[in-house]
Amino acid sequence: MSSKTKTTATKEEAKPEMVPKLRFPEFRGAEGWEPKRLGLALKFQAGFPFPSAGFNDAGKGLRLIRNRDLRSDDIVKFYSEDFDPNFVVNNGDVLVGMDGDFTPTVWEKGEALLNQRVGRILPRGDNDHRFLLYLLTLCLKGIEEATARTTVKHLSHSAVEDRHEPLPSPAEQQKIAECLSSVDELMAAQARKVDALKTHKKGLMQQLFPREGETQPRLRFPEFQNTGEWVRKTVGDVSEVLMCKRIFADETNPNEGVPFYKIGTLGGVPDAFISREKFEDYKSRYNYPRKNEVLITCSGTVGKCLPFDGKDAYFQDSNIVWLDNPTGEVSNEFLLMLLSNVNWGRLNSTTITRIYGPDLRGMAIKYPEDEDEQQRIASCLISLDALITSETQKLEALKTHKNGLMQQLFPSPEAVEA
Repeated sequence: MSSKTKTTATKEEAKPEMVPKLRFPEFRGAEGWEPKRLGLALKFQAGFPFPSAGFNDAGKGLRLIRNRDLRSDDIVKFYSEDFDPNFVVNNGDVLVGMDGDFTPTVWEKGEALLNQRVGRILPRGDNDHRFLLYLLTLCLKGIEEATARTTVKHLSHSAVEDRHEPLPSPAEQQKIAECLSSVDELMAAQARKVDALKTHKKGLMQQLFPREGETQPRLRFPEFQNTGEWVRKTVGDVSEVLMCKRIFADETNPNEGVPFYKIGTLGGVPDAFISREKFEDYKSRYNYPRKNEVLITCSGTVGKCLPFDGKDAYFQDSNIVWLDNPTGEVSNEFLLMLLSNVNWGRLNSTTITRIYGPDLRGMAIKYPEDEDEQQRIASCLISLDALITSETQKLEALKTHKNGLMQQLFPSPEAVEA
């Protein structure tokens, strides 16, 4: 054997195995994952172009699964004509949209028909369909990023079946799937808990605030049941709608200074800052909110209401306003809860949804004169909000945990490319 051949063989022997960082004990001594064409492990079945003439909204026949139906149930269609039973989907089937979002999902809405531009993942041989779901969750992100650079963002069956990915034995696939499925079950239970709390709050607010045409709420705390009707005024009667002095784009920077919040970043992480000097100057000479006064987004995500926390920050004029409330006739906490119950879409009739100052000032509100009752209602709802936030954080922690697990349970992209 020549020295060149020996060198080549040594390099081949030194090539690292494709193994995940985290492996279950019974597989730690097993061979590395073998790269395979995914078409050997799964079949990608594309949906059928059912003729729209057979569609109906009356529930006749079987429900259709269109691309949009994987993420929403806003408009449900049914198909009542003859069809090929090979396109019938059942609970537990792994589906993936072929346009836009390629994230695979497990269908859990009963027997239905696989319409065009929706694909179904069918395992071949002993391969675990749940494992394939998690594998595709990772690898389809790469396909989605690649197609995002093209004019039309579509997924084809060949893009999935011709892709090469490292695969473990069916036994290890099953173990990984069981682990991640248990986390999914915890996440689903936690999501149901959060949804139940939000539904409870919505129902409670409908009882704690008077309905249209009524002057008293249907549910009142015992100590206030005989205190009479609520006062009816406008927002402009009890407060003023103010905004910050205009900041121009060239007066901001992305790195340092006082946070400058826009619609998309209010309540989150700022992506723009203004100088400390300009902040102090404008704060001293122009309108600026007091701590706990209610901030309101007036464009884009309309009607998002947050209390000003008092920390140094500046806000985009006209798109973010606040209710200047020096008298406290209606407490800031009560105003926050009251405005959180407003249907902002009914505030004006413009095509582009936006809150205008005159509309906001003229908006009718009802409130109890007794400050103690205002505080009682606000405290009840604020404590419920705190519980919702806490449970939502638990859900986010589970999602983070799952993402971390998947990064450990599957070989890294660097290992795959090695």
